[in-house]
Amino acid sequence: MDKISVALAALLVVSPALGQVVTPAEPVAEEVTVVPGEVEAPPPGADDLDDPVPDNPYYDDRSTAAAVIESLYNAISRSEYLRAWSYFEHEEGIDLRADFDAFAAGYDNTDSVQLIVGPEVTEGAAGTIYYAIPAAIEATMADGTTASFAGCYTLRLAQPAVQATPPFRPMAITEGELSPAQGALDDILPGSCEAQ
Repeated sequence: MDKISVALAALLVVSPALGQVVTPAEPVAEEVTVVPGEVEAPPPGADDLDDPVPDNPYYDDRSTAAAVIESLYNAISRSEYLRAWSYFEHEEGIDLRADFDAFAAGYDNTDSVQLIVGPEVTEGAAGTIYYAIPAAIEATMADGTTASFAGCYTLRLAQPAVQATPPFRPMAITEGELSPAQGALDDILPGSCEAQ
């Protein structure tokens, strides 16, 4: 007998239930035929169709530079200023409360923000990855007026594999330089940005 047969025989002796074949008394389900392209998945939240889907559902993703910027403006549009502020890297020794209060006050009259981003540029240096990503936004204010801005964000991520001391530091925005701009978002979006 080979080693696999011996191991299988030993397993059946120790646990005879594993060697039994169980046949259900009645069929568990009717036969189902699936034809590709003809079966639709239920829509998200199908079990809760009475609850409306929010216009601006919660979005928090720190896996790419674009996702961080999208998460930032999702938080701003939802008036979740602490979450928005958390996407930025904060210098040690600053008064965090005062920094947050100033940040939140800057968006006090913002009702919503539309955003587009361009292709990110990455550059590595000594265990850290820097990202530069162009962005264009149109902010709608509480009074209905709009203002557009365009520019670049710089983000930084210390390589996760080399982070060994808590707390873990996710990808964060280190700098954002946006200036007032006129025109459609596609037209004012910078073509590219320089990584650090």
